[in-house]
Amino acid sequence: MTRPRFISPNEVSALRTNILSKLTYAVGKDPDNALDHDWFQATALAARDYIVDRWMSRTRDAYRTGQKRVYYLSLEFLIGRLLIDSLSNLGILEETRRALADLGVDLERIRGLEPDAALGNGGLGRLAACFMESMATLGIASHGYGIRYEHGLFRQVIADGFQLEQPENWLDFGNPWEFERAEVVYEIGFGGHVAPYGEGDPRRQVWTPGERIRAVAYDTPVIGWGGEGANTLRLWRARPLEILHLETFNAGDHVGAVANEARAESISRVLYPADSSEAGQELRLRQEYFFVAASLADLTRRHLKQHNDLLSLPEHVSIQLNDTHPAIAVAELMRLLVDVHGIPWDAAWSTTVGTLSYTNHTLLPEALETWPVQLMERLLPRHMQIIYLINAQFLDSLRARGETDGAMISYVSLIDESQGRRVRMGNLAFLGSHSINGVSGLHTDLMRKTVFRSLHRLYPDRINNKTNGITFRRWLHQANPALTDLLVDTLGQGVLHDPEKTLPQLKPYANDANFRERFALQRQRNKDTFTSLVKQRLEIDLDPGALFDVQIKRIHEYKRQLMNLLQTIALYQAIRDNPNGDWTPRVKIFAGKAAASYHQAKLIIKLANDVAKVVNNDPLTRDLLKVVFLPNYNVSLAEVIIPAADLSEQISTAGMEASGTSNMKFGLNGALTIGTLDGANVEMCELIGEEHMFIFGLKAAEVEERQRSGGISSDIIENSPRLAQVLSGLRAGQFSPDEPARYNSLLDVLTWHDRFLVCADFDAYWDAQRLVETRWQQPDKWWQSAVINTSSMGWFSSDRTIREYATEIWRAL
Repeated sequence: MTRPRFISPNEVSALRTNILSKLTYAVGKDPDNALDHDWFQATALAARDYIVDRWMSRTRDAYRTGQKRVYYLSLEFLIGRLLIDSLSNLGILEETRRALADLGVDLERIRGLEPDAALGNGGLGRLAACFMESMATLGIASHGYGIRYEHGLFRQVIADGFQLEQPENWLDFGNPWEFERAEVVYEIGFGGHVAPYGEGDPRRQVWTPGERIRAVAYDTPVIGWGGEGANTLRLWRARPLEILHLETFNAGDHVGAVANEARAESISRVLYPADSSEAGQELRLRQEYFFVAASLADLTRRHLKQHNDLLSLPEHVSIQLNDTHPAIAVAELMRLLVDVHGIPWDAAWSTTVGTLSYTNHTLLPEALETWPVQLMERLLPRHMQIIYLINAQFLDSLRARGETDGAMISYVSLIDESQGRRVRMGNLAFLGSHSINGVSGLHTDLMRKTVFRSLHRLYPDRINNKTNGITFRRWLHQANPALTDLLVDTLGQGVLHDPEKTLPQLKPYANDANFRERFALQRQRNKDTFTSLVKQRLEIDLDPGALFDVQIKRIHEYKRQLMNLLQTIALYQAIRDNPNGDWTPRVKIFAGKAAASYHQAKLIIKLANDVAKVVNNDPLTRDLLKVVFLPNYNVSLAEVIIPAADLSEQISTAGMEASGTSNMKFGLNGALTIGTLDGANVEMCELIGEEHMFIFGLKAAEVEERQRSGGISSDIIENSPRLAQVLSGLRAGQFSPDEPARYNSLLDVLTWHDRFLVCADFDAYWDAQRLVETRWQQPDKWWQSAVINTSSMGWFSSDRTIREYATEIWRAL
C-alpha cells in the first residue's frame, strides 16, 4: 500500500534487530537453520512488542481518566490472520517487508503460514472482529469477551463431493499474539442446589454448585488504525479444578483419572457443538454460561477496583450482548448483584437493565434460542429461579397496567408453555436490556413487527437500528492493496484515514475512461491471483476474463445457494441446447460451511460439487461455464475471493437476512450486487442506486403474504418451463447418475414446503442474470457501475456503526 513518508533506514534496522532477537531468544533458532514458520513466529512477536507498548499505555490512560468501558460479549470473534493486519495498522508494513528482505526472508511467503484463528463461523463473528478494531481505532476503552476454542467450528474437507468435518488444529504451533493470564482465574459452577440466604429479602438465595470448573483468561491485544488505540480481546479456556485424580490413576483407572479434565475442557473445545442431542444441548448451554459468568466476574472485579459499588455500573460500564448466545447474562448479573453483593432486587434490576444492551441478528424463530426448562433447572438452578422471578414481576406489571389479552401475555412471557416449557432467551435479553438494536433498517423495522411485536408495543423506545459496517483496513487496505493504491493515487491519503468523507469523491471518476481502465486492470490482477489459487487447490483451469459470479457465506436454505445452483443448471442446460449462442463466459464460485447436523445444507454442498463435476467436464460448455466450490471457507480465503469478484450474490429470501456484511465487502471492492431487497441490501441500493445493482424478487411484505399459502410451489413449477426442466433433470439423476434419487428430499421441499420461496423467485432471478450478461457485454457501463459501487460504500464503515453505538447506546464518546 502506498505510504507518503520516507522510510528511515534506522526504522528498518531496528525492526531487523528485533526480529533476529525474537528468533534467537523467543523461538530458539539460529538464522542459518530457521524455517519459514520460525521467521513467522519471530516477526509476529516483534510486531507484538510494538502493540504491547501502545496497549499498556492505553490501558493506563483508561484507568487514569475513568473512561467508560464497553464490554462486548460474543460467542464468536472471527479475527482471521493478524500479522499483516497488525503491521498495517501500526504503520510498519513496508519497514517490516524491507527488514525481512535484508534477512533473506519474503514477507509474502511467511504470511501464508499463519493459521486463521478458529474463533468463529460467519458474519456474526466477523462483525465482532470488525467492531473490536473500530473501537480501538476510535479510542473507546473496550474488552471483547468470548471463548478460546481449541478447534473452533471444524475444518471442512470435501470427499466425493460431501462435506466432512475434521478438527481445526489452529493452536498446534502456539499463538504468538496471545498472553495467558494464569493469575486471572474464576470458578464457574453448574448444577447443585439453592437455599435461602437467611433473614431479609427472600429473593436472595445461596447457590451451592455441584460441579465447578475454572475459566482461565487469554488476552490478545487489538490495535487500531494508526497504532494509537489498543484494546483487549479476552478469551476463556475451560480447565478442571483437579487435572488428575491421582488415587484413581494409581488404582489403574487411567482414563477415569482424567475424566473431569475431559468434561471441563470440552466446554472450550469446539464452537457450536451439534445440539441435535440432549448432550449437545447441555454442552451448548454450558459454553454460554461459562463465558458469560467468567466475563461478568471479571468486569465487576475491574469495576470495584475503581469504584465503590456496583450500583454505579450503568454510569461506568456498558455490556453489549452480541445475539442471544450471551442472554444468560441477564440472570447472571442479577445473581451477582442480589446473591453475592446483597443489593436489593429492585435496585439490582434497574442496574442490570441500565448496563445491558442487546443486538438481535435474526428474525428466524428457530434461531432465537430457547432452552428446556428441565435442562436449565438441572444445570443452572439459581438462574432458573431468577428467570421465574423476573417473569412473574413482568407479568404482574402487565396485569397491573390492565393488559388482559391472554395470547399476548403468553407470547411475551419468558417461558414458552406451548413446546414442552422452554425459556425464551430472546425475550430475556429484551427485558433485561435498555437498548435492543437491529442491524439494518429493514431488519429493525421487521423486529418491531414480528418477533418482538408485543414487547415493542410495551416498550416502544427500546428498539433502535444500528446498520452493520465493516473495517476498511481489513477489507480494502489489506485484502486489496492494488485498489487501495489506485484510490490513494486518485483521491489522496483521505481514503486511508477518513473513507466515509473521501470515497464519495470517487463518483465523478466513473465517467473517466482512463480511470475505468485502471480500475478494471487491478481487478484483472486479483482475478489472476484467484485463478492460480483455484488451480493449485482444485486443479481446475479458469478463464480469468470470464465473469466471476460469487456466493460465499454460511450454507443455509434461507441464503438460497440452492436457487443459485438451480440457475446454474438452467444456464448449463441452455448452453447445451445452443452451444453456439452468444453466451457470456461465467465462473460460478461457491464457498461456505454447513452446520454438522444440518442435512439439507450438506446436501446443497454435495449438489454444488456434483454440478461442478458434470459442468466442468462437459466439452460442450468449454470455458463458457465453470463451477467451483472452495472447501474450508475462512477470512483468509475471503480476502482472496472478494477482490476478484465481478458479481456478488446476495439473494436471501427477503426479510430473513438481518443485514449481511459480505455484501458491503464486495461493494467496497467494486463488485456489482445481484440481490433481493433484504437486510443491508436495501440501504446499499439507496446509496448506490438501483441502476448500478441487479435487484429482483419478492419484497419482505410479499414474502410474508406468499408464505401464508403454505409454501406449495407446484403451480409455479408448472408455469415455469425452465424451472420444470431443471427440477426434472435433477429428479432423473442428471447430476447424480450413481444415485438418481439423491436430491429427491430437496425437490420435495421445493415443491410442497418451499418456505424460502426459491421457486417463487426463480424466474425473476433468471431474468436478472440475463441483465447481468447484457451489462457485462458493455464494459463501459459495467465499470462505471463498479466505480460507483466503490464510491458509495463509505457509509458502511464499522467506524460509523461503532460511533452510533457509542453515542446513542453506550454513551462512551
